[in-house]
Amino acid sequence: MFEGFERLRVETGEAAINLVRGGSGPPVLLLHGYPQTHAMWHGVAPGLAENYTVVATDLRGYGDSSKPFGDEDHATYSKRAMAADQVKVMESLGFPSFAVVGHDRGGRVGHRMALDHPERVTRLAVLDIVPTRHVYATVGKDLATAYYHWFFFIQPYDLPETLIGADPAYYLRKKLGGWGTSLDAFSPESLAEYERCFSDPATIHASCEDYRAAASIDLVHDDADYDEGRKVACPLLALWGGQGVMERLYDVREVWRGYAGDVRGKALDAGHFLAEERPEETTQELIDFLGD
Repeated sequence: MFEGFERLRVETGEAAINLVRGGSGPPVLLLHGYPQTHAMWHGVAPGLAENYTVVATDLRGYGDSSKPFGDEDHATYSKRAMAADQVKVMESLGFPSFAVVGHDRGGRVGHRMALDHPERVTRLAVLDIVPTRHVYATVGKDLATAYYHWFFFIQPYDLPETLIGADPAYYLRKKLGGWGTSLDAFSPESLAEYERCFSDPATIHASCEDYRAAASIDLVHDDADYDEGRKVACPLLALWGGQGVMERLYDVREVWRGYAGDVRGKALDAGHFLAEERPEETTQELIDFLGD
């Protein structure tokens, strides 16, 4: 995967971030979701690299990036801290401003980055999410059933870590094979990479801390922005799976209009993992958005 891309590791001061970089042109940062790594972009990055400098990273706590142990208030895995990692990575690579494409957790990091660093983020694409604050404000039985892990992972250490760690490969496959996506959508290479990384107990703990932060300190930050009327200032593209939970439970585009000024978007014929189910279509939508 990522043939012709350079593999790097960047120290940010608080974390060491693993990444691949390829192509030339305006910079685009790709951020993965749970329970994956930068490998999820293997079908998208080469197409984007024909016209853009593509940087695909492993978020703090995931893949081969460093995995600090969580602290009492979960600030170590706040989206503010995770976004700051990525800003420092891009700055170290010589990119003071850049476009961001984030799937799932990566979309939440991108959302926070656009709010905290508006001078850095030129465009933001979010894949198959609505804002964290909106989810918690509107959660009902259907969402809690489909996204039960949001409430399982936030249980105190080390309950979810112990249960997931009993059979990480089984749990990983149950997550990847849900939300409207079949396991057949994942290449053997990417699936092997996810299993390798997710087998690390530090990754399991870090991913739980990611969700614990979302239910605590992230909401404090999100509520402050919402109360002050602060929205994403750059153009925002929302793409989501037409066969997934977002399509069934939310008017995704309309929800994002409450959090950003310039919103466009559409559903693709996929489940949650649209970049791997529909890589060509996802790539084209991103090219159209980035070049608009």
